[in-house]
Formats: sequence, C-alpha cells, structure tokens
Amino acid sequence: MSTTSTAKRWTLIPDGDAALVADLAEKLGLDTRLANMLVQRGVTSFEEARSFFRPAISDLHDPYLMKDMDRAVDRILQALESEEHFMIYGDYDVDGTTSVALMYSFFRDLCPDQVHFYIPDRYAEGYGISFRGIDVAEEWGCTLIIALDCGIRSIDKVEYATAKNIDFIICDHHLPGAELPAAVAILDPKRSDCPYPYKELCGCGIGFKLIQALKQVLPHSGDTDHWLDLVAMAIAADIVPITGENRILAFFGMQQINTKPRPGIRMLLRSGKEGAQSNPTKEFSISDLVFTAAPRINAAGRIDHGKKAVELLITEDEATAEEILSHINIQNVRRKDLDQLMTMEALAILDSNENNRDARSTVLFKADWHKGVVGIVASRVMEKYYRPTIILTESNGKATGSARSVKGFDVHEAISACADLLEQFGGHKYAAGMTMPLENVEAFRLRFEEIVAGSIQEESLIPEVEIDMELEPSDIHPKFYRILKQFAPFGPGNMAPVFMTPHLLDDGNARIVGTHHLKLKLGKPGQPFYDAIAFGMAEMQPTFSRGIPVDVCYTLEENHWNGKVTLQWMVKDMRC
Repeated sequence: MSTTSTAKRWTLIPDGDAALVADLAEKLGLDTRLANMLVQRGVTSFEEARSFFRPAISDLHDPYLMKDMDRAVDRILQALESEEHFMIYGDYDVDGTTSVALMYSFFRDLCPDQVHFYIPDRYAEGYGISFRGIDVAEEWGCTLIIALDCGIRSIDKVEYATAKNIDFIICDHHLPGAELPAAVAILDPKRSDCPYPYKELCGCGIGFKLIQALKQVLPHSGDTDHWLDLVAMAIAADIVPITGENRILAFFGMQQINTKPRPGIRMLLRSGKEGAQSNPTKEFSISDLVFTAAPRINAAGRIDHGKKAVELLITEDEATAEEILSHINIQNVRRKDLDQLMTMEALAILDSNENNRDARSTVLFKADWHKGVVGIVASRVMEKYYRPTIILTESNGKATGSARSVKGFDVHEAISACADLLEQFGGHKYAAGMTMPLENVEAFRLRFEEIVAGSIQEESLIPEVEIDMELEPSDIHPKFYRILKQFAPFGPGNMAPVFMTPHLLDDGNARIVGTHHLKLKLGKPGQPFYDAIAFGMAEMQPTFSRGIPVDVCYTLEENHWNGKVTLQWMVKDMRC
C-alpha cells in the first residue's frame, strides 16, 4: 500500500439525521448533500439556515450582558468628562495589535488629545502587562489603562498601578486564574461569573463589544462597522471558533476587507498574496488573513516592535502605510530565515536522539534561539512529530517559550500541572506560553513528558483528516460550488468541507512542480476531470504514472490565474 510520507487517519463525519436533512433540503431547495453538511454543522432548521447564510449585525448579543460592562463604560465616561489621559495597552501579536488599533482609532476620533497607545517590547518586557508599561502610563499622565488581549492574570501589575492611582479596565479572553486582578472592570466571557452567552470572542472581539456598549451612550461616535476588518483579522489569526458571534463579525469583517479596507490591511493583502496584484477583483478569505497578512503583522513584534503593526493599522495615509509596510516586510524576511534555521536545528536535535522515538511530547531548549520565533518553530516541530511540543530559549536570565498541541490534548492543562516549576504561564487548550528558572528546564521536561504520556490518547498522536462526505466528480457542478462558497467564512467550528473520492485516476500528465509538490488532473472515465494540487506529495507521482487508482481527500477552491477562474482540488491526503 502506497501512502503519503506522513500516515494520517481518515475519519468520516457521521451523516446528519436523515429526517432533518430531508426537511432542510426541501425547505431550502438544496441538494441533500449540502443539506447534510448544514446538519453536520448544527444547522437544523430553516431559521438557523437563514442566520447561517445571511448573518446580521442585529443578531449580536447585547454587550451589557457581559459582566462589568456597565462599570467599564461608567469609568470611561468619567475619563472623557474629566479630560483624563488614558492608555490603550495590548499584546504584540495580531489579536493584541488589532485590539489596540481598534480601540485607539475609536478614541482618536472622540478625544485625540487624551488617548495614547502602548505595546510592550517582547524582549525587554515580555508578554502581557508590564511594570514598565505602567511606569510609562504614569510618565504620560494617564490615570486609566484599558488593557486588551491580556491582563486576566496580572494581579501584581494591577496592584502596582493602583498604588500609582492608575485604574485598570481589562478586556481579555484568556482563562482566568483562581483570583482576579483588582481592576475597575474585567471583561472576559470566560469568567465563571460572567453570564455572556458567547464565550469564544477573541481580545479584539471583546474590545468591539466595549465599543458597542459605548456607542449606546455616545451616539455620535461613528459607525461600529468601520472597525470590523480589524476584528476579522484578529478572529482569523487567533484561531478562535468561527461560530456564533465570531461568524457574524468575521462575515461582515470580510465584506469590509473586500470592499473598503483600511490602507494597511489592503496593502498587506495585495502586496503579499501571489497573483493578487494581477487579479484586483479577487476576493480575499479568512485563509488569506491567516497565511498572508497575519505573519507579517506578527513579524513586527517578533523581530522589531509591535507598535509598528499598530501604526500600520491606524494610519489613513497611503504613503505612510506603504513606508511602514516596507519596514515590516524586511522584518518578515528575517523572521522567515530565523524560522527556517531554528526549525532545522530543532529537528536535528530530535533526529539525533534515540530516546525521541518513544516520547509522547517534545520539550527543547537552546539558549540562543530567537524568542520571537519559538511559537512558529513549536508549530513546525509539532507538525513533523505530531505530539505536544514546547520550544524554549533564554531571555533575561529565564527560560521562556511557547507550546503547541495536537487535536484533543489540552496543553494548557498539562502545563498547569507543572505550575510549581514555572514563574508564569497562560494560554489556550492548543497554544500556551511559559517562563521558568533556567535550572527548572530539565525537571519541567521530565514532568511534562510524564503528564502527557499518562493522559494522551494514542489516536491523538496520529494526524486526522476529517471528511464531510464522499463525492463523485460528477456530483461537483457550478450550483453545488456556488452554494458551498456561502458556507464561508471557514475556520475552527466551521471548517472548509473536506470530500473524499475513491479510485481516481490522473489524465496521464501528473508532474512535479517545485521540489515536493504534485500537479494533477483527477477524475474517472465518463466523468469530469479536475485540476488538483497536492503540496508535499511528489512521491506519489510514480503511482499515477503507473495508472494505479488512488483515493483522495480534498477541499474545493477557486484558482485565479491570468484573469481566469477555475475550480481546483486542494489535496489533503491520498491512499491507494
């Protein structure tokens, strides 16, 4: 049996309830295959389908359902009326910088002389709220800090600020600890005492809810839709579920990006996406934000300083945006070089260690690795060995790093079990960060491996391809794809549908493109043949040249080239 180089398990998603599928297909006039995919996604009624295909801003929840929203609004109104200076503070990643850009732009239009923004230096200050940031707020005469995408565990920092008569409003989406900071207001749907119905907002999304609440008392403060391109960027980059409110925000954010985006976002996408400049009518997707725009926004904070990303996102001047983007692009090239070098070093360490074969986790430390790239390298190493992975480096005399996890394993929970060895940690189920004394690295590695080995399911160590349904080439027609496109925006919780077609043949012209990719035309005798691209699967070329039938998993995408638009299969895996 021939397979691609990394064996994957194929899981067919169970069909939806037959009666619900038939009812939905009839009421919507849909192909039963499309109706089945709706039911698989939890869309089971005509009204739910209407909301799914036609999201509405009016379907967003009342922001005042969020715990402490009234307190946050009251404190901001007090600051505006008293002409206090206040600081918008955010993390240096995409969610943090878009949050700051959103909130700063909002207040810049209201009170330009009162508002300031601050992004911490990744290397001098580290993640989240810093003592240095609070000192700067004091130097600037600020009596209020609005923190976005961070702060939920910053008990000591908030105490420090309070001693300086500086209040805090925290807008965070990370998991709280047992104790909350003594802030004026804490907006975080993951608080156990927060009744807000939707728990999966990103930091920028929570900032947007605060603006929504302020709009109710500041009716002349502009159109909230103006900031949705920033919210969509954060939703895409932070890999939060694109369900509920996030789906609505992403839907309208993508509309804005494709019609009237701010200069910085437009330039990020048009200059970075291959073929975009020669296809000015091409519509961008969530994946374009993830793979084209977000890495360069992140590069500013990883290599230089995150404030550059905020400056790019808040400017309304084309020339200024172009100048800033040119600088960021240079940093992104350096980021790519570091990423490649560190990944090669990390894989070499693992490949040379015989004990690595039986391990259930990866924890690597190298003192001179670049702190700004450890998260990317953790993702790359995790993809190679497919197990929970932590990459650590030395910074300011401490070991600091990032964790990435495989589907079904809560890496944040595993790290929590090592809390006594750590000085600081935080994050999500599948991504986290931590800092520890250098002398604790080996003890942490052993403890983390013990925890993972004792709790991870064996199947979680095998990459999975989830398949929505089996299709024949003849099932794919223009109307089918036209409606399928309306399932977007795609992302966690609403992934692009994956199809499987058995016993496919190539038209005889399978060829290797680049060094590792395969360009194909797949189909069956008597049925249509479709262009297909299989990245990293060049080793399958001899199989097709011998005329051996192959089972293929794939998604459907439009390929824009030289002014032509064709349907293309993006191959995820193959078997024969």
